[in-house]
Amino acid sequence: MTSVNPVFVSLDTTEPARVAAWSHCLAGRVGGLKLGLEYFTAVGPAGLDVVRDVGLPLFLDLKLHDIPNTVAAAMRGVARLGVAVTTLHASGGAEMIRAAVGAARDTAAGLGLAAPKVVAVTVLTSLDQQAAEAVGFAGPIEDQVRRLARLTQEAGADGVVCSPLEVAAVRAECGPDFTLVVPGIRPSWSEVGDQKRVLGPAEARARGADILVIGRPITAAADPADAAARIQAELGL
Repeated sequence: MTSVNPVFVSLDTTEPARVAAWSHCLAGRVGGLKLGLEYFTAVGPAGLDVVRDVGLPLFLDLKLHDIPNTVAAAMRGVARLGVAVTTLHASGGAEMIRAAVGAARDTAAGLGLAAPKVVAVTVLTSLDQQAAEAVGFAGPIEDQVRRLARLTQEAGADGVVCSPLEVAAVRAECGPDFTLVVPGIRPSWSEVGDQKRVLGPAEARARGADILVIGRPITAAADPADAAARIQAELGL
């Protein structure tokens, strides 16, 4: 599913025209496109059509989190869209994850589509240690991420979302075939913004990240294609 280029660019907007422009501008510079909750709630499934002709894998990042039956029903809808990757929250528990994975795979099989990779968010990269403790996570963030990654793997999902700082620990915990999707990627020349647990693209890749999610360092640049090319160079692509 992933191309040689591990970068999925996060297209954070509510405007289909902007998504289309970014996508065509970045074709050949990134390995995939990520569309999230902001965009999906504004324009719905039809909003994916503006980027399908680019031919890049689509990552629909909805971070589902509800009772198992509700998440399974939502995942059946996601599986019909032909996306390559989608997300839910690992803290929803093993039963929820199993229901979502089963719904995605069964629905896709029934339609003759490839099932999306279902990956579970561990601890959001916008949380530091103090913020994580404030919402009830006990102990170091890395320990919580490893626990949730192990739970996710045992529940049958394809991988997890974690910060670059936890990649090595999760890779050691879950092995080489578990997909690690890693936001919080910031090249040295970009601003950190609201991300707390960050690392550069080359170092995150070296630690074992499979998919590097990068948004504003590319999309907020004066020349997004040039910014993506600089990241390609950092990765040796």
